[in-house]
Amino acid sequence: MRQGCANQTTHHIRTAPDTESQMNQVTLSAAAAAQIRQVVAAEPAGAGLRVAVEGGGCSGFQYDIAVAPAPKAEDVIIERDGARLFVDPLSLPFLDGSEVDWVEELIGAAFKVKNPNAKTSCGCGVSFSV
Repeated sequence: MRQGCANQTTHHIRTAPDTESQMNQVTLSAAAAAQIRQVVAAEPAGAGLRVAVEGGGCSGFQYDIAVAPAPKAEDVIIERDGARLFVDPLSLPFLDGSEVDWVEELIGAAFKVKNPNAKTSCGCGVSFSV
């Protein structure tokens, strides 16, 4: 996980979408919000889940999903039901219109990004191309 300067304290905060004007932003499913709350329960107050897009993977880009103790100064913060998702401004255009979900399948459980911008993705869903 990359570290950044935390000198600023201003953040852009978005809540769960309930209007058409927010439909193309990153959202959290109810299942993801519940799982984030559970995962960060033992973390310091203000912790959340960070989702970033990085170069790499078998399709060109990959998701980096990790617990973060606090948002960075430039992060957009998406909140739902008390859960917080942090997205850096460089990743935001790649994630526009995406939903972060918690999926439980026979092969395991994981956070999944349902990304309408992904033209192709690998079989595991961790990397994608635009």
